[in-house]
Amino acid sequence: MLGGNNVIYFHNDYAEGCHESILKRLSQTNLEQTPGYGTDPYCAAAAGRIRELCRDDSLSVHFLVGGTQTNMTVIAAALRPHQGVVCAGTGHIHVHETGAIEATGHKVLALSSQDGKITVEQVRNLVDEHRVSEAMEHTVQPKMVYISNPTELGTIYSRKELEALSAYCRSNELYLFLDGARLGYGLEAADNDLTLPELARLCDVFYIGGTKQGALFGEAVVFSNSVLAEDFRYMIKQRGGMLAKGRLLGLQFDTLLRDNLYFQLARQANQKADQIRKVLSELGYSLYVPGSTNQIFAIIPDRVLDELAKNFTFSLECRIDEEHRAVRFCTSWATKQENVDALCDALREITKKQKDS
Repeated sequence: MLGGNNVIYFHNDYAEGCHESILKRLSQTNLEQTPGYGTDPYCAAAAGRIRELCRDDSLSVHFLVGGTQTNMTVIAAALRPHQGVVCAGTGHIHVHETGAIEATGHKVLALSSQDGKITVEQVRNLVDEHRVSEAMEHTVQPKMVYISNPTELGTIYSRKELEALSAYCRSNELYLFLDGARLGYGLEAADNDLTLPELARLCDVFYIGGTKQGALFGEAVVFSNSVLAEDFRYMIKQRGGMLAKGRLLGLQFDTLLRDNLYFQLARQANQKADQIRKVLSELGYSLYVPGSTNQIFAIIPDRVLDELAKNFTFSLECRIDEEHRAVRFCTSWATKQENVDALCDALREITKKQKDS
């Protein structure tokens, strides 16, 4: 939902440009000459930082520009023509990428989900149903499991859940791919028990999102499965993702991953989201999906939302009944405290006004 020119934006976490330290380094290095296509010292340094953070020197690291491009390229590289990718019905590749995966010739096999996550039992049932079917060769073969962490509903996977999915995938020759467009927000959530080394150990491939977490653009793809990593640069090039000025990607990640900046920014965004969640609870509003990351999903009366939309933006999730909608408020790495305070004050004022009328 969009308002006028003076509104405060809470509808996504990529409305701002980038962290000032990135702008400073871009300016300082602007006239440097480096090799192209990601073969420069900045990409090498950023890849080294990621391997160090994951505690695994064998990881293959690549940099792409955006999330949809990354999902499409990874999945197209991993799957043979008759294979598909399993995900939650709310998964980004299923509902928000204009059929990008299908356009590469691979079917998305969606599973029902109330909280944005899928379980090992759901995956097992889908795979078992395919393998015992008399029409097995006539249907798409499940070969990859795609999850997001945080999910599109702001929830996160626990270590136990990810270990169960990983164990099943490896024992059944399935690839596990974790979309980390908002990974920092998930890793810095108060109830998170996963770490980067564990992601590297449990997933065949995952990525560290930059676009939504302080970079101008960019996602860092991390392969622990050397088979999937083989010839991946060919796929990047073929899919239009090989940036000639690749050093722009490497420099941004090298900057964000210095001195824990990436994680500090994510923690701040989560803390601001917690403030909004607290006020919503105090005012008696229910959460559409409980969460602990930078995405807040709340059920609010239409009459309150109509007033709120005059000064703030937010995303419409779905209609709950004739008088209520579920909406998303999203904080970011750059959200100002004064804007959080303004939103909370507006929620209090509008709610009180509606109750008194």
